[in-house]
Amino acid sequence: MLQPITVRTVKSYQQDDQSDCVNVVQIEDEISATFELLKVLHQYNSLNAWTLLIAPDNVPSKALLDSCSIDTSKLLVIRQKHLVNLEYVLSSALHNGNFAAVITWTDIINNQQLSQLSLNLSHTRTKLYCFSKKSAHSEISLTQ
Repeated sequence: MLQPITVRTVKSYQQDDQSDCVNVVQIEDEISATFELLKVLHQYNSLNAWTLLIAPDNVPSKALLDSCSIDTSKLLVIRQKHLVNLEYVLSSALHNGNFAAVITWTDIINNQQLSQLSLNLSHTRTKLYCFSKKSAHSEISLTQ
């Protein structure tokens, strides 16, 4: 059965009550990526839940996060080089109820990989953000 997942291009400060979509944050360079990431982290920092960052090697330092009042005790960072099964990590994080948001980058997961993942985003409150330097498609179909 095919189940469409909507991919929305958003600015990181746009809040949305829909959890059944992948929020793609368009970035131009590393500076804009850091700025947008800090806004997303700050948005979910006040919630009583973790934020999972599936990160490339260029994440903000702990000092920068502390200076922006980001509680790093609520942030779990998994480096790309430590990932063995991305689909399992995403699915587990989205559905276990302990995460407010899951953040990744398109150099870790691209639109084609997103379309191949068996994620059922309609049954979770966790928000999925994907930072991208490319434009995203408006809808991706997933096989369920």
